[in-house]
Amino acid sequence: MNGRDPARRRALLDAADRVIAAEGPEVSMAAIAAAAGVTKPILYRHFGDRSGLYEALADRHVRTVIAQLRPLFAEAGTDLRARARATVTAYLDLLSANANLYRFLFHRAGAEDVRTRSHMTSLVRGLGEELGGVLAAERAVPDPVRAQVLGHAFVGMVQAAGDWWLEHPGLDRDQVVEGLVDVVAAAVAPPRRGLAPRGAAASRATGRT
Repeated sequence: MNGRDPARRRALLDAADRVIAAEGPEVSMAAIAAAAGVTKPILYRHFGDRSGLYEALADRHVRTVIAQLRPLFAEAGTDLRARARATVTAYLDLLSANANLYRFLFHRAGAEDVRTRSHMTSLVRGLGEELGGVLAAERAVPDPVRAQVLGHAFVGMVQAAGDWWLEHPGLDRDQVVEGLVDVVAAAVAPPRRGLAPRGAAASRATGRT
C-alpha cells in the first residue's frame, strides 16, 4: 500500500480528530496512533513526519473554517454590520464546537513546530488579504492599503477575542459578538465632516503650514 494513500490519510486524520476532541490538546502522539490502530512510525510515514501531521490537520480545519466564513463576509447586498455579525457569530460557534482541536493547532502544534506555525499564519493571513480585498472592492474602504490594514486587523482581532472568550466560558457570546461588530463598524465608518486630519490640526495648533 502507498504510504501516502489519500483514503488512508483521511482515516488517520479522522482518528486524530476524535482523540484530540475527546482527550484535549495535550494528547500524545502515541494516543493518536493507537486511536488510528497504527504505531507512531507508521502514522508519521503517511505524513512525512510530525510536522506533516500537524500541517494536514491545520489544512483540514483552518481551511474548513475559512470556507464557511468566506460567503458570510462576502455576501453581496447585505450591510456590513449584518455581515460582520453573521461572520463573527459563525466563527465563535465553530470555535466553541471544536475547542480542543483549536487549542491543539494554535497553542500546542503552533508552539511546538515552527513550520506548522508558519503554515497556519499563512492561512490566516490569506483570509485577512481576502477580507481586505472585499472591503476595497465594495468601496466600504476606498483606499486599498487601508482596506488591507483593516482586513488583517479584523481577522487578528476576532481570532484573539475568540481565544480569550474560550478561556471565559461564562461570558455571553452575543455580547462578545456585538463588541467586535462595534469595532468593525467604527473602523470602517467614514470620518465625520468638519474634522480636520490629525496632522493638519497639529500644524495649525503650532502655527506651521
